[in-house]
Amino acid sequence: MKAKYKLFFRFFLILILVGFSFLIVWPNGAKIKIKNKVLWDKDYNVKQGLDLQGGARLVYKAKTEGLSSEEANDAMKSLAKNIERRINSFGVAEPVIQTAFSSGEHRLIVEMPGVKDIEEAVDLIGKTAELEFKLFDEESSDYTSTGLTGKELKGANVTFDELGKPQISIEFKGDGIDRFAQITGDNVGKPLATFLDGEPLQIATIRDKIAGGKGVISGDFDLKEAQEIAIQLNAGALPLSVELSEQREVGATLGHESVQKSLYAGAMGVIFVALFMLVYYRFQGVLSTVGLALYLILMLALVKLFGITITMGGIAGLILSIGMTMETDVLVFERIREELRSGKEYDSAVRLGFRNAWPSIRDSNAVSAIIAALLYTTGGTIRGFAVVLILGIVVGLATTFIGTKTFLSIAIRFKFLRRPWFFTVREGAK
Repeated sequence: MKAKYKLFFRFFLILILVGFSFLIVWPNGAKIKIKNKVLWDKDYNVKQGLDLQGGARLVYKAKTEGLSSEEANDAMKSLAKNIERRINSFGVAEPVIQTAFSSGEHRLIVEMPGVKDIEEAVDLIGKTAELEFKLFDEESSDYTSTGLTGKELKGANVTFDELGKPQISIEFKGDGIDRFAQITGDNVGKPLATFLDGEPLQIATIRDKIAGGKGVISGDFDLKEAQEIAIQLNAGALPLSVELSEQREVGATLGHESVQKSLYAGAMGVIFVALFMLVYYRFQGVLSTVGLALYLILMLALVKLFGITITMGGIAGLILSIGMTMETDVLVFERIREELRSGKEYDSAVRLGFRNAWPSIRDSNAVSAIIAALLYTTGGTIRGFAVVLILGIVVGLATTFIGTKTFLSIAIRFKFLRRPWFFTVREGAK
């Protein structure tokens, strides 16, 4: 009895999850109201990439005169990071930012889906990073300029203290050495903030006067955070200016009509797959079709909830993950049929079918997930494909080994469904 209650409890949780997913997936948002009291009124939209909704493509030529090859490469990395931060604050979904070196010139390529005001985006990107060091003024309750800027900063890098905690070492040059010593000497115990493009990057308290132009920023941050701060400090230390060499408004590659046709083709594909499963696996095919519907609802809900930007690559990843999900069902169903042919009871056959199919399903999906993770690290538009594929693998496994397994385990408790014909095996199976 305990197993029975556990099974039906799992079924109840699945129903709750499906209901919550419907609220997210519902077009134009779902609204639940009881006695004039709104319990739910949210609208989640699918974010579309550059190839689906159009946008802007900008190509910049960086001015790297006077910098060595290594300094220029570091400056381009810092520039790309700083531009990405600016674009994110502009509200652009999943911009594609790439650096390239061609014909002796360093170039920055920026693609921004859904941008309506291209001129505003150009102004946002085109300015040089402005790094300033400011002191907190108690009278005005605001930070005031010290006159020390990124022009006097030689560079920043991540080091470690005696306890192994990451910290950021900074070094000034020229007039900045004496100016930094004066600032720290006159303001011991006061907060000194670093501002990049007018936004606070980090705030530290001055402990002692720092002579020689070398100081350390310590705090409660991990290695990744320290590296991020060092990169952005260097973006201001190397005031790399850029010149716009190409500006192009990109129309949607697919267009509204093509997107509709793609959705229609995808729907027809799902219908044909479902019909095949129904004809070949009969009752198991019915449950597989229910599991497929559950998979699609969960995937769309997660895409909306996490704000994943869908591109053509993402659509391809979704279609591929649907095929992988159905392949998982096929492997499980074939195992169940083998157990039934060997004379196992229906409940034992279902339990052993899922258990014995798991190793091969696990290995094949793990390989696909590793490949998708490697594709994600390459960056660019292929990331959309990788993200959706990895998400599809996880959701597909959960749909089969939680959803379909639960439905099948409940179904075989009814005697009229425990028939060989329903499971496409010959008479004689128990």
